[in-house]
Amino acid sequence: MITACGRYVLEFIVGTGNALMFLKDVLGHIVAGRVRFGEVLKQIYDQGVQSVVIIALASFASGAVLAIQGYVMLSRFGAKEYVANLVALSLVRELSPVFGSFIFSGKAGARMTAELGTMNVNDQIMATRTIGVDPIEFLVVPRMMACFLVLPGLVVLSELVGIFGGYCIGVFDAKIPSATYIHQTLRAIDYVDFFSGFLKTLFFGLLIGWICCYQGFQTSGGSLGVGQYTTKAVAFSYILIVISNTILTKIILTFWG
Repeated sequence: MITACGRYVLEFIVGTGNALMFLKDVLGHIVAGRVRFGEVLKQIYDQGVQSVVIIALASFASGAVLAIQGYVMLSRFGAKEYVANLVALSLVRELSPVFGSFIFSGKAGARMTAELGTMNVNDQIMATRTIGVDPIEFLVVPRMMACFLVLPGLVVLSELVGIFGGYCIGVFDAKIPSATYIHQTLRAIDYVDFFSGFLKTLFFGLLIGWICCYQGFQTSGGSLGVGQYTTKAVAFSYILIVISNTILTKIILTFWG
């Protein structure tokens, strides 16, 4: 039992070190200007445009459910007008950045890991090295840059659609006047609320790209291994998003309030 635990801890330490060295290589390429912008644009389309519908649907439903629950609770205190404040602040500060990152990781992140993992088990990554093409520059940098650039935009879309979902419930179900709902929403959101969530998504995008690309490069074991490493990549992304969100929230509230 002790031996197994020790082996697990050692593998975790070694794996973390390898992942950090992988991130160092990627950032080194970006700083050196070794970026294929054509590939970045292609990845932006693959990761961003094709994720719009699922994020919009999930965000609309989240905003609507939040408004329904908020209306039921706040009506007990005669404060149903504050449903708009509840929905707007919850989505902008926490729900949209975190849930949007979850959805993005499960769709775009899993796709990246599966693509790179399939290339790895079929020796296509080795082939790129053989013909003199750096796989980090050609395969990883565009994907990580696309994650970093796309996720904030998707989360802003998620916030807007979620607020609209709450608006539909507030106006048509809770019978809150439309002008009142919009006014309360605009009053509730300060620039600090928006930028705190926006800064989180920049970090989450980098985190998802790093984890998913690294797991893709580590994939082994044929088609079965592709599935295993893809699942591992998404699971690690979820865990690290939750942990980093807690840390970032504490830092942001400490300095910005």
